[in-house]
Amino acid sequence: MKLSLLVAVVLLLVATGTLSRTSVQDGTIRTILASDPHVAVMGRSRELVHGAREVGYPGVSFFLAVRGRRLAMTASSNTGHGWVDVSVDGSKARPMELGKAPAAHELFSFAVAGTHHVRVTVRTEAWQAISTIRGFTLQGGDWLPAPALPTRKILLLGDSVTCGEIIDRVPGEQRRPGWNDPLASYGMLAAAAVHARIQLVCYGGRGLVRSWDGRTDQLNLPDFYPLAVPVAGQANRWDRNKYTPDLVISAIGTNDFSVGIPDAAGYVDAYAALVRRILADYPHARIALTAGAILSGAKKQALVDDIAATVRVLHDPRVQQITSRHYPGDAQNAHPTLAQHRAMANDLVPQLRELMGW
Repeated sequence: MKLSLLVAVVLLLVATGTLSRTSVQDGTIRTILASDPHVAVMGRSRELVHGAREVGYPGVSFFLAVRGRRLAMTASSNTGHGWVDVSVDGSKARPMELGKAPAAHELFSFAVAGTHHVRVTVRTEAWQAISTIRGFTLQGGDWLPAPALPTRKILLLGDSVTCGEIIDRVPGEQRRPGWNDPLASYGMLAAAAVHARIQLVCYGGRGLVRSWDGRTDQLNLPDFYPLAVPVAGQANRWDRNKYTPDLVISAIGTNDFSVGIPDAAGYVDAYAALVRRILADYPHARIALTAGAILSGAKKQALVDDIAATVRVLHDPRVQQITSRHYPGDAQNAHPTLAQHRAMANDLVPQLRELMGW
């Protein structure tokens, strides 16, 4: 099958290194980089030297409005198993895998030029793939102003549940990165319900003080909270001036308790230190702490008690505890199912409305 003219041009631009910050025009072929003002970005990313954007957190979304016939995206991932969702004009999201080599991926193709709105959302977590969105190439039209994003802003801190891990699992099949679905996660569903944009700053298997297997030498929440891309050893701190949340939700703790209940005094001290740091970064934000969905029994109660103690220690009206019910996943995996994420969002939304007046 022959490549379309659009895809062929994009591949040529990538191969020759002419995909640059300045719009490239060749007849009706127009190319911009991911950092171009015509692209609205929701979520954390790291801008690379040549204007591409590197993404490690799931849920990071790129929004474009165009008038044209065909649109392609040039992208790659470091493992060859990065996944994104593509939605055109509000259509059901279509999953797409990003290989290791930069390649052109057709986002839409129509016989007649028209006005279209496109959203590309990263599905995978940092431990599965770091994705690089390089640019977009349009045929038969021109770029329209970047779509406006909601003015309300949420920052959601958490682990694999917050990341939307294996929501789209298929019974009887082997686990794969494409099963992640942040768009269907409780946090993104709740944000949409209260008309807010959201940053997911989350990492599967990590906790506040230790990872799921008790390790303390990995990036846990206090380590990856300040990062644009959660990779150790890189100069990739997030510029907090780019996004000032009205509300910060912390849903951390499940992995801290997986190997046993940690010392309460030390845990509360660590949690209070993190919240003070967040308040220093965002003094006008409200902070909501919750225990999440996976824990149950004595472990869940211990985490709930530790959160309550943290709120008491801080004694700050900006910091509150919110509740979360236990959702057991299914026979295949303990992570919440699609239906359970929807129920979690329904549990969360009334609490957000009450807390924020939304």
